[in-house]
Amino acid sequence: DKGVGFMLTKKAKQSLLEWNPVSSRIITARFDTKFQKTTIIQVYSPTNNADEEEKDDFYNSLQTTVNSVPKRDILMLLGDLNAKVGKDRTGREREMGPNGIGEMNENGEIFADFCAVNSLVIGGTLFPHKNCHKVTWVSPNGVTENQIDHIAISQRWRSSLQDVRNKRGADIASDHHLIIAKIQLKLLSTEKAKSRRKKFNVDLFKDPKVVQDYHILLQNKFG
Repeated sequence: DKGVGFMLTKKAKQSLLEWNPVSSRIITARFDTKFQKTTIIQVYSPTNNADEEEKDDFYNSLQTTVNSVPKRDILMLLGDLNAKVGKDRTGREREMGPNGIGEMNENGEIFADFCAVNSLVIGGTLFPHKNCHKVTWVSPNGVTENQIDHIAISQRWRSSLQDVRNKRGADIASDHHLIIAKIQLKLLSTEKAKSRRKKFNVDLFKDPKVVQDYHILLQNKFG
């Protein structure tokens, strides 16, 4: 009932510096980009009806994870936060845009406060899409729709985030819609360490003349 992970293109894999499975609810990956390193934290938050202790454990672990990210990195937090942040951003203008939907629930308040503490902005509230392109979850009866999956980015790098919206046509066998973010960053391929091991052409020893010269060389060297 829990689990997080990453799927990378071959090009993105070349830029991957490290990854860390923190828990069944949190995983991180760090990439090399042209200007700054980028750390992405993928999460699956407890539901709004979960025990307070479970929520506290999750956000304490998440805060520890954020604290371990190098200060100069571009930080992105994304995943199923089970948080409705709503459209009222009074007093939260830095971490929320004017295009949220619905009403904020308890998880939404916790998530918004977390973003405020860590200077993150919630991407799904920034862009003026139709509601059908903002909702990320649909109830089994198809009646209730909520925006509970989010992509947040460091406020300092807000201009790099070009768009956030759902893709309703993506068949992912889930009651959640696929969320797409467009981000303007240039990835760098990490160079693999060059081996200093010297390779010898042992096939030359098939030549008797080479073998004789090699013996003479060794005798002169150690004589």
